[in-house]
Amino acid sequence: MDNKQSFRTLYDVQQLLKKFGTYVHLGKRIWDIELMSIELKNIYNNEMIDKQTFIKAQMILKSEHRKEEKKEEERSK
Repeated sequence: MDNKQSFRTLYDVQQLLKKFGTYVHLGKRIWDIELMSIELKNIYNNEMIDKQTFIKAQMILKSEHRKEEKKEEERSK
């Protein structure tokens, strides 16, 4: 995997997964993020991406997941 690829958004992670034939759309953004995280781990465990790429992508997914949790928390108030 190209180490020069930069990850800044969830879209960037989606494009990475797309390179491996993984398309995620469950209908709820937080579920999508959780499934993307599982798929990313599988790709990494199968040595299809390097550790640096995995960590960068995983950090974005965790950040987006926290944002979605906050949104859901605010909606429930």
